[in-house]
Amino acid sequence: MSGRVGFAPLNVIGLMSGTSLDGVDAALLRTDGERVLAHGPALTHPYPPELRASLRALLDRAAGLAPTDPDLLAATRALSLLHGEAVQQLRLLAPDMPADLVGFHGQTILHAPASLVCGSADARGEIAAGGRTWQIGDAALLSAMTDLPVIHDFRSADVRAGGEGAPLAPLYHAALLAGQARPVAVLNLGGVANLTLVQANGDVLACDTGPGNALLDDWAMRHTGRPFDQDGALARAGRVDTAVLEAMLAHPFFARPAPKSLDRLTFHAVLPLLEGVGAEDGAATLTALTAQAVARTPLPEQPKAWFVCGGGRHNPALMQALAEALPAPVQAVEALGWKGDALEAECFGFLAVRSLRGLPLSLPTTTGVPAPQSGGRLTCGGITPYAHATWLPFTSWRETATE
Repeated sequence: MSGRVGFAPLNVIGLMSGTSLDGVDAALLRTDGERVLAHGPALTHPYPPELRASLRALLDRAAGLAPTDPDLLAATRALSLLHGEAVQQLRLLAPDMPADLVGFHGQTILHAPASLVCGSADARGEIAAGGRTWQIGDAALLSAMTDLPVIHDFRSADVRAGGEGAPLAPLYHAALLAGQARPVAVLNLGGVANLTLVQANGDVLACDTGPGNALLDDWAMRHTGRPFDQDGALARAGRVDTAVLEAMLAHPFFARPAPKSLDRLTFHAVLPLLEGVGAEDGAATLTALTAQAVARTPLPEQPKAWFVCGGGRHNPALMQALAEALPAPVQAVEALGWKGDALEAECFGFLAVRSLRGLPLSLPTTTGVPAPQSGGRLTCGGITPYAHATWLPFTSWRETATE
């Protein structure tokens, strides 16, 4: 399909459930995979506590899980049903913008590209022998629930080709940043933190920078019973243990140049360094770790401005730590008029259309893949074929169908 002339824009629903394990974000937009022509509504469908706990338990077992594991199958079905509910709720909010396509990221339970540095308890690194990335979710069930075609499995092709498989948001960020003074950066603070740098010449560079919210969330759950540090209150009540912070920053991942990526659990091996540190000081130290990891990421150019998306931008302590660590202004992406909570879901809607067209989802400078790489798979299980005759995206096909 790549290169076909006359591709009509599609209304696409993007779905994202990130490594913070907090729920499903759904967003509707109209795009041809190169331009964003309209933004529709967005919503968040939180995971029930029991599903979040089940998914968190799967992360620890993912490397050895069989595809037929009962806990895995139950969690996959539960989260797929929840995604289907999110799609149907979103469609009710936009009856004048009927969806043509769904971009379904799924829930990452394991991300181990070939070049991933896997931290050990003594902070030494070892290179994984083979690449693998695993996002769970039943695309056929989602297609049947919604009567829509679904693009899914966005990362595997990049990893098979030798890339990191992440981050995948940079091309969407770059599309939205058109017209902004360069160099400029977008920082996504999910469970893992990642950045997109649009350089002065327009080239796009990206990488994971280190932990985002994941370590802090797990720390807060362990010490307060809450799934995250509400308003940064725990961190604000503590003091950074600089010795522990520097020991954490000695992890070899931080010295690697971009592009590079992480699994949510990569840095759990450094948590023993916080043994004996109080709840508040531990939260303050982990907040500083996220900020300092961003500040110390080797970049060819320093951005003139940083715009922050992801759940971490709601944490005042983390935003303050970033403002103190970075030499340029730091603002939430709302300063650009973007929907910060919907951005990643919008991204996978955008990438779904690019996948349908055979356009690249990743570049050598974003994931380290040897050449620009498309990806994603199309699933149409359960849809009613003739109900979708007008869905065909190419003008030439539509003309043929009506002749």
